[in-house]
Amino acid sequence: MTHPTPSRGRRRAPTRMERAAGRAAALQKPRVVLALLLLLALTCVLLLDGYLRAEVGGDQRVRTGAGSGDVPDKVLDGGPILTFRGGRATSVSVPAKTIALTFDDGPDPTWTPEVLEILRKYDVPGTFFLVGSMVSRHPGIVRTMVDQGNEVGIHTFTHIDLSYQSDARVKREMEQTQLALAGAAGITTTLFRAPYSSETDAIDNYSWPVYKKLGADGYTSVFVDTDSDDWKRPGVSKIIKWATPKDGKGAAVLFHDAGGERSQTIAALPRYIEKMRAKGYTFTTISGVMGQRDATGATGTPRDGTPADGTVGASDLSGLQAAHHTATGTTLYEGRALVAAVAVAEWTVPALSAALIVVGVAVMGRFAMMPALARRHHRQRNRRRFGWGPPVTRPVSVIVPAYNEKECIAGTLRSLARSTHPIEIIVVDDGSTDGTAEIAESLGLPNVRVVRQRNAGKPAALNNGVRHASHDIVVMMDGDTVFEPDTVRQLVQPFADPEVGAVAGNAKVGNRDTVIGAWQHIEYVMGFNLDRRMYDLLRCMPTIPGAIGAFRREAVLGVGGMSDDTLAEDTDITIALHRAGWRVVYQEHARAWTEAPGSLGQLWSQRYRWSYGTMQALWKHRKSLTDRGPSGRFGRVGMPLVVLFQIVTPLFAPLIDVFTVYSMVFIDLRAALLAWLAVLGVQLLCAAYAFRLDREKYRYLLMMPLQQLAYRQLMYLVLIHSGITALTGGRLRWQKLKRTGEVGTAAGVG
Repeated sequence: MTHPTPSRGRRRAPTRMERAAGRAAALQKPRVVLALLLLLALTCVLLLDGYLRAEVGGDQRVRTGAGSGDVPDKVLDGGPILTFRGGRATSVSVPAKTIALTFDDGPDPTWTPEVLEILRKYDVPGTFFLVGSMVSRHPGIVRTMVDQGNEVGIHTFTHIDLSYQSDARVKREMEQTQLALAGAAGITTTLFRAPYSSETDAIDNYSWPVYKKLGADGYTSVFVDTDSDDWKRPGVSKIIKWATPKDGKGAAVLFHDAGGERSQTIAALPRYIEKMRAKGYTFTTISGVMGQRDATGATGTPRDGTPADGTVGASDLSGLQAAHHTATGTTLYEGRALVAAVAVAEWTVPALSAALIVVGVAVMGRFAMMPALARRHHRQRNRRRFGWGPPVTRPVSVIVPAYNEKECIAGTLRSLARSTHPIEIIVVDDGSTDGTAEIAESLGLPNVRVVRQRNAGKPAALNNGVRHASHDIVVMMDGDTVFEPDTVRQLVQPFADPEVGAVAGNAKVGNRDTVIGAWQHIEYVMGFNLDRRMYDLLRCMPTIPGAIGAFRREAVLGVGGMSDDTLAEDTDITIALHRAGWRVVYQEHARAWTEAPGSLGQLWSQRYRWSYGTMQALWKHRKSLTDRGPSGRFGRVGMPLVVLFQIVTPLFAPLIDVFTVYSMVFIDLRAALLAWLAVLGVQLLCAAYAFRLDREKYRYLLMMPLQQLAYRQLMYLVLIHSGITALTGGRLRWQKLKRTGEVGTAAGVG
């Protein structure tokens, strides 16, 4: 029976479904862009976090043993404070009986607060030379530091020896730290201490130009008179001894509040303060030293009535923070933006790390479970005595929905004509405009009927075919798929078991000689067919592929036919059959050759429809989680496995690659590479076993490393796209991919 082609003399109004599809299609580009932006945002977050913890291509060199002939003697022999007022290098010494406590490498969330508490308790100010990356990560500590009356200076952004760096890099290190200070405490500073610096006599011909350049920019470089060497952890007594200046001299004293375990520093600091006060010393900041020098001239005698008992503290001395300037305008807002971005990174990276652990466990669990269950399935179904029951020999109906399949329809129908099982063939032409129906009729093949309908989508075409079917078993296939002569016979044998309501066949990629085709070939053999063996044993098969599946006609009609509620009508009806109490099985020997998408754009469209449709189907059947008895098995077992393995794990699996790159760049190149190769090795073993079960050639596995690097990222974006669509809503029609018709030849049935 055929339906006449609708008249083309008058343009019909679009249906509600078509209008909804048009609106959804209009939203696809923004959703793709949003998916790409999410990936870009994640990349930026990881790069920012990596930059904060270890500079990309970090330079760990420290200059030693260089000459100092270009450095003026008055600087080499001068005080620890170096300024360039009026363009002239000027050294400033700490007045006698004065201590400028300085701390390097902070802020540290463990040790800096303890140092600050000690200084607060003894009412002693300190000058903290801060690493910009640490400031951006711990802004609250810096705010407390400044509010308490302490002074801060720059210790670069990444704690790098500037004598090796370009002018641009030096400028960036300073500016980024200033932005971090602005965002954290609303200030900038004119103080600077170079990492790995000590006393002024260590200035060499390489670092001297850096100090001159920074001096010209208004910075005061600060060195030390006395180094506690607390970073060596020599013991509390030695720290105190080494930090004590001789003969009542004043000193800029170096301690560390970060950069390692600092419990000895914390223990030594109170005793040191008490000892120096007992010796009549005053504590001040670097700005306080410079202020005292300006106030006393060359004599060092106070002119402002400062008490002579050495009790000057943070609450008493004016000008302790003279190096600070209030951040305003662009600097302030950019600094706040930096601190906010770092806060996001500080939260995101640990969360992603936790997700990576979960995904890693799930992936490894899947790799352990799939081969074991697949092996059991293969051995069970290939035993000599295995059988579903009496051979199924009665005729079946094969339904071929077709929409603009002129390139493929002839090869599809000719392959069916060679079937070793008696069949009727029903071609449902879904309003094709390229002569698909005419080609099917012109072949003159026996038992072929062409049913024409207005364009209504694949589910409607399949339902129309079921209504026209003459037999109780219907086989459904795509119009671009080719069957082997024995495919139908193999596919219908499980129906000898009256509990079986549907059978999934073994879909194979026919056009596998391209890179994209080879990637999909690996995915079909490993990701689909190996999975189906596992799901079959667990009796929770989630999807019968549209390329090859067989159904009891009564089962299809019993669940209302193929639904157009979702884009994945095959997943939808499979779950519906489970919930109706039917058993769904996998028949590995029933092979179909399908034409996979030949371009990345077509692949994206197809997988987007699949992934979004799967999400729709799972949500539609969410009540299966509470179904009781055999009908609830899918909800109890299949639903969690599908969500975990087909949505959550694929969505987060690229984290393995992302964190591998992150680790290679920022942590340990060799360890990260070995870990990634280990995961790849496990995947290769699983894939090799899947290829063995399907009797496929192993040479395609050579493409697997590239597939993992490129293909998985594409699928990641597709899943994000699908998730965004699921959240925002939208419907799509049956999407037509461009076909070439080459599969018939590749399968040897053309």
